[in-house]
Amino acid sequence: MVGNITNPLIVQGDSTVLLDVHNDYFESARTDINPFCELEKSPEHIHTYRISPLSLWNGASAGIGSEEIITTLEKYSRYPIPENVIFRINDLISRFGKLKLEQTDDPEVLYLNIDDKMIYAEIAGNKKLEKYLTPHSGGFYLRLYNRGTIKLELIKLGYPVEDLAPLKEGDPMDFSLRKISRDGSEFKVRDYQVEAAEAFVGNNRPGTGFGTIVLPCGSGKTIVGIKIIDLLKTNTLILTTNVAAVHQWIDELSDKGNLNPEDIGEYTGDRKEIKPITIGTYQILVWRKDKQSEYKHFQLFRERNWGLIIYDEVHLLPAPVFRVTAELQTIRRVGLTATLVREDGAEENVFSLVGPKRFEIPWKQLEAKGWIAEASCHEIRIDLSDDLKIEYAIADNRKKFRIASENPIKMEIAAELISNHREESILVIGQYIQQLQDISKVLKAPIITGKTPNQEREEIFEAFRQQKIKVLVVSKVANFAINLPDASVAIQISGTFGSRQEEAQRLGRILRPKKKNSYFYSIISRYTIEEEYAANRQQFLTEQGYKYHIEMWDQKEFIHE
Repeated sequence: MVGNITNPLIVQGDSTVLLDVHNDYFESARTDINPFCELEKSPEHIHTYRISPLSLWNGASAGIGSEEIITTLEKYSRYPIPENVIFRINDLISRFGKLKLEQTDDPEVLYLNIDDKMIYAEIAGNKKLEKYLTPHSGGFYLRLYNRGTIKLELIKLGYPVEDLAPLKEGDPMDFSLRKISRDGSEFKVRDYQVEAAEAFVGNNRPGTGFGTIVLPCGSGKTIVGIKIIDLLKTNTLILTTNVAAVHQWIDELSDKGNLNPEDIGEYTGDRKEIKPITIGTYQILVWRKDKQSEYKHFQLFRERNWGLIIYDEVHLLPAPVFRVTAELQTIRRVGLTATLVREDGAEENVFSLVGPKRFEIPWKQLEAKGWIAEASCHEIRIDLSDDLKIEYAIADNRKKFRIASENPIKMEIAAELISNHREESILVIGQYIQQLQDISKVLKAPIITGKTPNQEREEIFEAFRQQKIKVLVVSKVANFAINLPDASVAIQISGTFGSRQEEAQRLGRILRPKKKNSYFYSIISRYTIEEEYAANRQQFLTEQGYKYHIEMWDQKEFIHE
């Protein structure tokens, strides 16, 4: 094809892809290119994507070949696809499958099969890899425990490994899903949740049983994990972000599955139970006395013959857990997340050590079907208070951000927004503890921070769920894995610099399906560095189809821009 001037895409020679937001085919084009493109920038009129090696290999792992990718680009492209981009797509996609990890007669040894002599020569000459690899017949032998390390090092060289070595079978466990929950309501796994679970499990043949599932906040990722347990029926280790999330997993497993209470263990700072299904936190895993000490809780990975590890909120997987995950390549493992964006740039670690993306569904698609709430996003820009302008002007960038974030005028706006939504359940979310404590006093609302004891935290959350509390102030501890189904308004008064994942998670607190729409407000100090970070924070959500309405706060009136 030679392109069509009315189409929404422009594919450039540097592998960037420009998408016209105002084109009639914008929505369908965005959906079709998302499996093999990465969003980089999303201002008002033109979104910029990049065709990267990792995005292409994620597509290849999902069965999307170079011909389908090129056909999709040609379908939406305004101009002919540059020849060098077509060559690059073909070249990168062709690398997926050229390196295969296969089993040998020795259960402790694997064979890296390479069908390209040039690639073999490059790897054979790599000094960093020679201590792991033993040459043999155009390939290499390696020890089983170096499986993850080799996969990660090779992807850094530009060569993804197709891992076909079999996974071990964990101890079996009698598990089945209930048709009626314990509260008497009917329980049925949604179609997309079944599809996600089956995409991960595959046919139980080599090359399946490891990977990541990307679903919006509020869409029931926990249910997907439970469905996977139902399909595999094996001893399972679940790792998540905090104690509240551990208890939510326990509640859901007890409510949706046929397990006895003694079959579920909690592995946290409070308890150290190891049962057929054990749920622990990342924090307890990476705890150690000092920087020279061992991570003594890593023994949890070896306490039972696990057949499945579930990494909840896998985009937050700490670096030390990545290291131990490199050793756990024989165990089925799934990462659950709303976004594969990692602010530390370690997406390749997730791809290599947990596994490639196996399933994803657009946020707006689930919203259209009523599986997550429809949300209206607003950015409210305010002036910096006069007494802070000089201090802001002479501060360094980090201090500038904090001054802008803690702008005291934000309390006025938050109070007025709460007044406008007095019948709603409202979360006020922020980054800085003193700011949150101050606004908690002004609003006479309870506050939850990292220092709130677990018991008190859960009592407050439960009171909020029962609507005994209408307004709750929370720090970033509420960013993740907190089930607050009736929350319909979130007011963000400060955030973690330009964290896209945090913005997505905070919106996710109000996306549980309900009969009314949800509102997400982000209050930003105008003409400050906070505006720049806010634009970056919104990037991921705008790619998902959310639009931020920009409103100015001027003389105590909202002016829509």
